[in-house]
Amino acid sequence: MPNYRRAYIPGSTVFLTLVTYQRSPLFTTSNNITHLRQALNTVLIEMPFQFIGGVVLPDHLHFLWTLPEQDSNYSKRVGRMKVLFTQALRGKRCLPTTVSLSRQKHRESNVWQRRFWEHTIRDDADFWRHFDYLHYNPVKHGLVKCPHEWEISSFHRWVDRGVYERNWGCHHTERSEEIMEMSLAGE
Repeated sequence: MPNYRRAYIPGSTVFLTLVTYQRSPLFTTSNNITHLRQALNTVLIEMPFQFIGGVVLPDHLHFLWTLPEQDSNYSKRVGRMKVLFTQALRGKRCLPTTVSLSRQKHRESNVWQRRFWEHTIRDDADFWRHFDYLHYNPVKHGLVKCPHEWEISSFHRWVDRGVYERNWGCHHTERSEEIMEMSLAGE
């Protein structure tokens, strides 16, 4: 097993990927999306950070977060969000009997994969690559033909702010070929 260590840098911007247990399509219902938003909002209140962007796909999520200057603990925020979402689905202290003994031992449910993937953003080019990747992800997975067609994404907010054109990343544009070739690990 690799000896993976997370980078904890105060004030850093991190790209996160969270995946549901066995790629279960939990985020196909509006009720679960509401639970996720409530969990994320609670975490934002309890442990503030800057939410730069996010996209929710049926079986996984991508986020870009910037932490406060003296804070490096994105893991605590991710863990808290996972717990709050799971409790909203299952109720407090309610684990299904179908989870493995290992998952029961770690008080884990069958909602999330045990770990999550993170990448600390290194520079502006790295930021924009991940920012674009996040917003293009529904197209990459064949869920829509254009990012603006995917509702559960910060893409719309960034179009309103003038960062993206509405038709950015659509299959019929040159830039979409460039983005489609981009590959980020962790998914």
